Amino acid sequence: MFGDIFKNKTVLITGHTGFKGSWLCIWLKELGANIVGYALEPWTEKDNFAVSDLKTKITHITGDIRDYQKLASVFNEYQPEIVFHLAAQPIVRESFKNPKETYDINVGGTVNLLECCRLTDSVRVVVNVTSDKCYENKEWIWGYREGDTIGGCDDPYSSSKGCSELITAAYRRTFFNPDHFSDPQKSLATARAGNVIGGGDWQKDRIIPDCMRALEVNNPIVIRNPQATRPWQHVLVPISGYLLLASKMYETPQKFCGPWNFGPDSESIIPVGEVADKVVARWGSGSWVNPSSETAPHEAKLLNLDISKAKFYLKWFPLWNIDQALKKTVDWYKDFARQDPYRICVAQIKDYERQLS
Repeated sequence: MFGDIFKNKTVLITGHTGFKGSWLCIWLKELGANIVGYALEPWTEKDNFAVSDLKTKITHITGDIRDYQKLASVFNEYQPEIVFHLAAQPIVRESFKNPKETYDINVGGTVNLLECCRLTDSVRVVVNVTSDKCYENKEWIWGYREGDTIGGCDDPYSSSKGCSELITAAYRRTFFNPDHFSDPQKSLATARAGNVIGGGDWQKDRIIPDCMRALEVNNPIVIRNPQATRPWQHVLVPISGYLLLASKMYETPQKFCGPWNFGPDSESIIPVGEVADKVVARWGSGSWVNPSSETAPHEAKLLNLDISKAKFYLKWFPLWNIDQALKKTVDWYKDFARQDPYRICVAQIKDYERQLS
């Protein structure tokens, strides 16, 4: 699907110690890339990055995306050709507690990253991974398209991702304009996805980690908003999109720059409570409770993406539905303590690749 685009290429990933970043590292390593990761240390010692021992398998650099000088020195030393930007403060509820930090990381960090890409001649492709929450959410039933209004003003996290999109658009039009490419050409895109699940995620205030922490100790799962409907997808679904997009950008930079949605088909857009029911059934035991509070921070009840653009132009399709995604996810958590987590991830990647071919 990706040819040999990534083989022997130097690929820099910010946020590589995070949930999606660790899975992206593993897939790229299996594709033969030379990976340079720049991020803070993983959230917990059980995170996928830690238990998969990725620190010894790639060039791992501990650094803060807000530290422009250090980030610039990494670009200068390693001269990456392809860049994936995933470093972020990723939690909506955390943004209510620490709005300034959220903006400093998600907005200022984007500026730092794009400046480094602008000033580094080796860079050919930049994919800024933002969020489905960047849109002005009217909670309508149809999916948002890439040309719909950027907003995200209901909370600092969503707003920060909207800002990241606007900054990226400004850099693309000003410095990486597809109508005025210089040599060497640089191609800049954003990738919007949300509600990604899979093995190795232990972040707070996310449905799967919340389920796993409760089930491990036989406690009821606390579900804050069971009627909220989200587009659920296994982590390999959007990552396959990021990789395909980057490979297309490398080959045809003018055509594939810009914003892209990556999400599931409609059958995987279901309420949080139904996800919890499916997790409990797959785990084999457990229950959940709903301690709803009128004073809780705002959370959108409905959010959906239109993925027609990726399907039509990239020939990309979400191959695993919600049931397949939850099976792979719960199986990872059941197996990681007694099997090599890295090999579990590789096996799931190979399963996904077989369906791609």
